[in-house]
Amino acid sequence: MHVKRAWLGLAVLMLPTLLVALDATALLLALPQLSAGLGADNVQQLWISDSYGFMVAGLVITMGTLGDRIGRRRLLMIGGAAFAVLSIVAAFATSPLMLIVARVLLGVAGATLAPSTLALITNMFRDERQRGRAIAIWATCTFTGGALGPILAGFLLQHFWWGSVFLVAVPAMVLLLLAGPFLLPEYRGDQAGRLDLASVGLSLAAVLLTVYGIKQLTVESVPVVPAAAVVAGVALGHLFVRRQLRLETPLLDLRLLRNRPFAGVLVALVFAGVVMAGTGLLVTQYLQGVLGFSPFVSAVLFAPMGLATAIGTMLAPALARRMRETTAIAGGLAVSALGCLLLVGVDGPGALPLVMIGISVLALGAGPLFALGTGLVVGSVPPERAGSAASMSETGNFFGGSLGFALIGVLAAVVYRSRTDGTSDSLAGALAAAGHLPADQGAELLHTARAAFTTGLHVTGVVAAVILAGTAVLALAMRPAARTARTTSPDYETTRS
Repeated sequence: MHVKRAWLGLAVLMLPTLLVALDATALLLALPQLSAGLGADNVQQLWISDSYGFMVAGLVITMGTLGDRIGRRRLLMIGGAAFAVLSIVAAFATSPLMLIVARVLLGVAGATLAPSTLALITNMFRDERQRGRAIAIWATCTFTGGALGPILAGFLLQHFWWGSVFLVAVPAMVLLLLAGPFLLPEYRGDQAGRLDLASVGLSLAAVLLTVYGIKQLTVESVPVVPAAAVVAGVALGHLFVRRQLRLETPLLDLRLLRNRPFAGVLVALVFAGVVMAGTGLLVTQYLQGVLGFSPFVSAVLFAPMGLATAIGTMLAPALARRMRETTAIAGGLAVSALGCLLLVGVDGPGALPLVMIGISVLALGAGPLFALGTGLVVGSVPPERAGSAASMSETGNFFGGSLGFALIGVLAAVVYRSRTDGTSDSLAGALAAAGHLPADQGAELLHTARAAFTTGLHVTGVVAAVILAGTAVLALAMRPAARTARTTSPDYETTRS
């Protein structure tokens, strides 16, 4: 009976996991329509699209630790209720400012969900094999939601108004609120206490400034402000680290990083995030700017990347039964490196099949890292620290993605400008300029710009393969995490109150 309830509880936890990932990507297609409906200018569009992700990234540390202290189920229920209400507010927003505020608050609510779900899984599944399978399912929902977000948004926008993109979350969150109290255990750490508000402020400011600066470095022609934001974020991050090491009950227990597998997996997650996000950014631009597909068709063609990651995470527990987890992770990363190398051959009539195979192989190989690596992170700490460990894992993912957009984007931009002899700043700019030129000059500009962008994709494919190969070596060097003693974990039956 205990096992059956745990798996039913996992099914409930998949709802917020899927919705948080879906909400982060679904707005990409809805943004033009809602901007036209609300009259949002370019700056307001930027805040509408980015504010949600910024707040999730900035508060996931705080929420992971808060769940350890006040109860993970309680925090999940509060976050789920807020997410449902705010989704309705966003759907019926009457002005850009109203939608921006709703998106900011949705980010706050979303930050409560990911670490709470992952931490609860560690309490519900005390058997290591079952826990690994459950984490693999959790990771699968994360990537499936991200892949299906734009596709679902495209379907909804063809039949309903832009607000329907937000309303999708409401039924799922209502089901969570109804079933959660009966199927999910409550768990909190033994050292519950008030949050250190100074640490909360430092962590929020450090993450927000750093993520903002990294993302804007790729789009600002004069990167003084983004660079200053990164420097300020790093400085505040340094103060945050020093404060955590001095506090008796810190917001984030950085002593966990002394555990070699824990630290190694976090580094691997960041590097994999860099490659996945950066490559994904270039491929989506390639599909639209070079091959000429519409945004919706590009989203459909790009979906195999998320779905392949989901398949890789689901296969990970089977691999772990046949070999060491670190070996499975390293082998998967080697496969991902081969996928990146396939992108080097993308060109000409066979470009589309090769690019789809390349991103699918890249994503499939990353699956074991996201499933088994996350399991190593939360399994290498005592149960009372699971929320803090989960928040560090999620923060690593966010930073990796943001770094990928910036670093891979900058590399591709440098290659592009060198191949166009500095006559064009971007493929998007060339596409816009070609429409105002005579036919022969416009065609020549498009040919040069598309060839330059394709070369950038080739170069970044090689760089991404090198990064993944190095990460595979790092994974092999990690010692297996010590098995966490589960005697400190509360009995599932007695913690349902």
